[in-house]
Amino acid sequence: MIRWNRLKNLPLEQRISLLYEHAVFVMGIRYYNYKVNLYLLGNEYVEVFINHKHASIDRIALLDTQHSRMKFYSDQIKLPSIN
Repeated sequence: MIRWNRLKNLPLEQRISLLYEHAVFVMGIRYYNYKVNLYLLGNEYVEVFINHKHASIDRIALLDTQHSRMKFYSDQIKLPSIN
């Protein structure tokens, strides 16, 4: 199984490919100029930031459970508590 520790150091195109092959889509939210898709990769949540204006993926990052975006996710689904 691919984990975030391995994925995070790869070039963006490889991260995109491996994420779409090995992760499960959970949901998407709108956040400022982005559509942010949340994926479950093993037991880790990963966010994909899609810039619609430029038709590009700008960033892939491990979910920061302390970020204010958590409110958008928790309004729609129940994520397991992450310690």
